[in-house]
Amino acid sequence: MGTTETHRAIEAVWRIESARLIAGLTRIVRDMGRAEELAQDALVAALEQWSESGIPENPGAWLMATAKHRAIDYLRRNALIDRKHEELGRDLAERENAVPDLAAAMDDNIGDDLLRLVFIACHPVLSTEARVALTLRLLGGLSTDEIARAYLSAEPTIAQRIVRAKRTLSEAHVAFEVPRGAEFTARLSSVLQVIYLIFNEGYSATAGDDWLRPALCEDALRLGRILAELAPQEPEVHGLTALMEIQASRSRARVGPSGEPILLLEQNRAHWDQLLIRRGLAALARAEGLGTARGSYVLQAEIAACHARARTPEETDWPRIVTLYAALGRLAPSPVVELNRAVAVAMAFGPAAGLELVNALTAEPSLKNYHLLPTVRGDLLNKLGRFDEARLEFKRAALLTHNARERELLLGRARACGAGSTPCEQPWRE
Repeated sequence: MGTTETHRAIEAVWRIESARLIAGLTRIVRDMGRAEELAQDALVAALEQWSESGIPENPGAWLMATAKHRAIDYLRRNALIDRKHEELGRDLAERENAVPDLAAAMDDNIGDDLLRLVFIACHPVLSTEARVALTLRLLGGLSTDEIARAYLSAEPTIAQRIVRAKRTLSEAHVAFEVPRGAEFTARLSSVLQVIYLIFNEGYSATAGDDWLRPALCEDALRLGRILAELAPQEPEVHGLTALMEIQASRSRARVGPSGEPILLLEQNRAHWDQLLIRRGLAALARAEGLGTARGSYVLQAEIAACHARARTPEETDWPRIVTLYAALGRLAPSPVVELNRAVAVAMAFGPAAGLELVNALTAEPSLKNYHLLPTVRGDLLNKLGRFDEARLEFKRAALLTHNARERELLLGRARACGAGSTPCEQPWRE
């Protein structure tokens, strides 16, 4: 195997194994930043040795063993530096009695370690942007350069964000543990929010020239699937996983030959990924089977399932979707949820009924620069034959969006006003 092929193989192994390595190391050294450095040391060793010796039969185990040795060396070195020589023997003896085999200990409770790492990376003490960057770095295995390119940011900006996040966690003395009780519920909400933010940025890019960024969707899906196995009794975890699986199933159908967006009701459903749909429906069944009150992610997954089960747009159960959005609005009131409900009402009961709800949202301050509000309003006005008003709404929406592909789509719809009705796209890109 050539050097290039070896490096690619190492990158693939790192993407898979890095979270597990960092999680195990963090439990041992109790310092997430140091744990990442030790894991990186193991990666450097792999780059040096595998180029000559070849890829080992079990590369993940090789990395883990190398990382363990570095962790043990680190602990012993610190003991030598931090304690008097006469205390060292007693301290090491106590450490060995508590953990007879550090190397073996690192293999224990890998699942628990990963779950702890998830809760640390998504800790509310960090800003939302920092949580996203740190999660992609530690759990997604992405480099700072990859994160920067995914979010169209400068690499130094992302690097500084990650460094500050680690410092903040250290200064806040965030424990390496899974919270309990009410704190678990509150922290879990942060974890799910971060994963879904990553997915949404891949599913409907907020800026740039591309409508989709599939790699981010894949990273979020992988994190969701891992979390679903780590927290099997949490319905919202399965709900989010179901939602992402079903939405991701439409990815191939959402983009045309030239990269142009294709809206939901115009998509060729034969291109929807049936395996992802089945996985999504199975995850939804797991959530519903837990028998607790439906949370926001479960409700959104049920909405997505209505689309997934419809073989044609005409078969979509729009009245049920209206009901589900109403339930979601009661559980998590939001102008965006109301805008989604207005779209569903328009599809179920006619554009005039939907427009009445949309008009009530035009004075909402939080939607002032939200491009999907004039998008939906323009669609409904167009359907009602009010073409001049619709054209102005589509042009206004085009000015508000930061995504080049979406801007082209909206300007095209403005030009087409009066030439025929175009199905409206739901704000959550169902």
